[in-house]
Amino acid sequence: MEALRTLPTSRHPDLLVGFNKADDGGVFRISDTQALVQTVDFFPPIVDDPFNFGRIAAANALSDVYAMGGRPLTALNILAYPIEMGPQILADILRGGMEKVEEAGAVVVGGHSVKDKELKFGIAVTGIIDPNKIMTNGGARPGDSLILTKPLGTGLITTGIKAGIVDDELVGIVVESMAHLNKDAAELMLTHHANAATDITGYGLLGHGFEMAESSKITLVFRSASLPLLPQALALAEKKMIPGGAYANREFLEGHVRIADGINPNLEAVLFDPQTSGGLLISLPPDRASAYVREATARHIPAVEIGRVVTRTSVEIEVE
Repeated sequence: MEALRTLPTSRHPDLLVGFNKADDGGVFRISDTQALVQTVDFFPPIVDDPFNFGRIAAANALSDVYAMGGRPLTALNILAYPIEMGPQILADILRGGMEKVEEAGAVVVGGHSVKDKELKFGIAVTGIIDPNKIMTNGGARPGDSLILTKPLGTGLITTGIKAGIVDDELVGIVVESMAHLNKDAAELMLTHHANAATDITGYGLLGHGFEMAESSKITLVFRSASLPLLPQALALAEKKMIPGGAYANREFLEGHVRIADGINPNLEAVLFDPQTSGGLLISLPPDRASAYVREATARHIPAVEIGRVVTRTSVEIEVE
């Protein structure tokens, strides 16, 4: 982020959302009624099964388009691959990614690979969006309710998987959570006229929440008792299964977060926990919150109202 601040920003009249906005994707207008929304993401494996790794990586990248209110159209695979792993693992990863892309109604049109010592996979996604209906992280309004559409704790659990202390049942739960597309959650946020949205990934709930607060010039207040957690997230925090990214997130947010006295330190760890393919954080009018949660639940989306937007003289996050 610091490096990006030093770069000049494009002033092209059709660039509607650029990298200087700290948003989920870039948006480029191609007509009065259509714009392209584009994003890219890739990372090393976080689960052992190559097919599931492909599914998760694709769902994670597709989520950025959904968070902007867009519809994915095409995907390009990005792969760094150790040759000694052989062709079958590669095929399984690509098959998992393609399954998720096709579930999103998009198509894989190609990609690029390089030989590397460490396996990495992801996709670059191009979607379509109405330039008059772009959802950004900068529109949250005082009085809004905050909705989160997936439970927290993926970083802690995947760290526990690497340490060999997570059982198969929990592996299955976290894999399905990460592989679940945010498609339906995004469709509902548009139906209920959300004011702002972002997806929760590597910067964790507090990091991406702060980006929303900073872009909207408001304060987000999260209710600690309402936060949805994956099974054993707190227990794994107690066992110090904390990924390195959580410490970086805490350092980055120093001075921007106020956590009330008495909050469980293990819950604090979850708040800073980097998520992979997490849910959407949605800011929408308070009279829409109950209907959103009710309709999301009917679609098997574990949406929960977790807080509110308030006006403050400083931009920050509060956890009560």
